[in-house]
Amino acid sequence: MSISSLRGKSAIVGLGTCGLGRAPGFSAMDLMAGATARAVADAGLQLKDIDGICGGTLYHMFPTLSMGEYLGIRPKWACSDMTGGSSFLSHLLQATMAIEAGLCTTVLIAYGSNLKQAGTFGIHELPIFERVYGLTSPLPGYAMCAARHMYEYGTTRAQMAEVAVAARQWAQFNPDATMKAPLTIEEVLASPLVADPLSRLDCCLMSDGGAAVVVTCPDRAKAMKHKPVYFLGGAGASWSREVSQIPDFCTTPTAECAPRAFEMAGITTTDVDVLQLYDAFTINVIMFLEDMGFCKKGEGGAFVSGGRIAPGGALPVNTNGGGLSFAHPGMYGLFTLIEATEQLRGNAGARQIADAEIAIAHGNGCTFSHEFTAVLGNAGTL
Repeated sequence: MSISSLRGKSAIVGLGTCGLGRAPGFSAMDLMAGATARAVADAGLQLKDIDGICGGTLYHMFPTLSMGEYLGIRPKWACSDMTGGSSFLSHLLQATMAIEAGLCTTVLIAYGSNLKQAGTFGIHELPIFERVYGLTSPLPGYAMCAARHMYEYGTTRAQMAEVAVAARQWAQFNPDATMKAPLTIEEVLASPLVADPLSRLDCCLMSDGGAAVVVTCPDRAKAMKHKPVYFLGGAGASWSREVSQIPDFCTTPTAECAPRAFEMAGITTTDVDVLQLYDAFTINVIMFLEDMGFCKKGEGGAFVSGGRIAPGGALPVNTNGGGLSFAHPGMYGLFTLIEATEQLRGNAGARQIADAEIAIAHGNGCTFSHEFTAVLGNAGTL
């Protein structure tokens, strides 16, 4: 087998979300199930057609066991590998391998979180050697990465604010987005600092929500309700768990995994029409664009400036509004797959990118700990 053997061997055929923003009275499992029902219906299938499960929540130790029981599914194959918000993109690769190996035919990848209601974000899971220094959320680690990037390359807070403003502009075209009010660079800079140099508006939302996609083999995909969106390539990389062990505060594991994903897909950056990048914080987008090769290391701040990644810009990024303005229920990765698929289906409404054929969905886990890059394409790319 070569690195490209899995290219085009699976397709996303169903999409669903549920309870985005705030969903009082719904558990994480309720939201996962609601998104699943919509994704299965979107594919024109029934729950009995699902014979593989991937996914999880922030709250269940044995997620696929709990999911299968809750949904009434007895899967032939399941995977609940957990690397944080990047998990669900990794699941797409694993689902592709399972389908190609004949272990199952139709895989559900699903997630649910009532983070907005619960008001907690896994603080108890932070490593003890960081907790004693007051690192009680992922935020301080990202702030240190942002500060180092500013020191090394002259990146400015105004350049990071460009990411938040672009996300808000895209969100204004998305009826499901949480935040749609106009936003300026000046407003981002004037918002309160929560971990220097990151302000409140440099940070993603905290919301409730569920998400789900259905994946199957190419032959079955052709008979589904919507145009299939094909898996062209994907790769992940893990470098560290704790902030104290990050090898380079200005480079993420994306620098390792994105080239492998591009090689599998047989593309370069010039072939990409639209990107969905895990924007837990504004600095993420800048560093991911550098590490993927869309610009040189250290030039990300200048690259995103002047509306380049905003509506009407040369490189559409996070066209649904991203985690900064659309939704962020604790782990955002699955939503990158959903928006990438919507764009390649041509179903994104006012935010649709004309003639989009190749999209990147990229997930981030913990504090730049695990990254996963997935390349998706429509039928014309096979």
